[in-house]
Amino acid sequence: MKTRKMIAIGLVAMAALALQAVAGDAQPGRRPGLKKQVAELRAELAQLAESAGLTVIGELSQEIRRVSPATRIGSGKVEELQKLLAEDKPDVIIFDDPLTPAQRRNLENACRIKVIDRSQLILDIFAQRASTRAGKLQVELAQLEYLLPRLTRQWTHLSRIRGGVGTRGPGETQLEVDRRQVRDRLTKLRERLQEID
Repeated sequence: MKTRKMIAIGLVAMAALALQAVAGDAQPGRRPGLKKQVAELRAELAQLAESAGLTVIGELSQEIRRVSPATRIGSGKVEELQKLLAEDKPDVIIFDDPLTPAQRRNLENACRIKVIDRSQLILDIFAQRASTRAGKLQVELAQLEYLLPRLTRQWTHLSRIRGGVGTRGPGETQLEVDRRQVRDRLTKLRERLQEID
């Protein structure tokens, strides 16, 4: 079996904000215990990755004052990440912090590799470990609920295609079709879960 490799990305912005709130008497610019907390977060993310069957081959972290709306990390850190990717050839990049759909897409375009965040990693672990029918349905339900707001225009080349009888209606975009199909599947999963209960 091929070993799947990944690079873990941990951002310090949220941890730093939490530490500042706890340490109200700290001097501005100083965050006592920050290095320890970052090390704990990295270790936890590495353990989650290993639980998913991934091998951590690299880690990056960045202390940021303001999150980049395009990539969450700064452009210099994206360049550093690209260099690391060229050296180590991982299968996936995992961010400790949540990514917006646009940030994920921009990072995947810049790095030419799959990018996920902690929430998606945890859902993947649950999917691998679910063994009962109810457990598998609950995991699929959670994954689809996570996916629905993150559907993006991946099918722009198919937008506004005219449909025929029994197919998409005129002017319905592929994104709308995808969302409708996910909502339909969510409804069916909820019904099946109620039957089991």
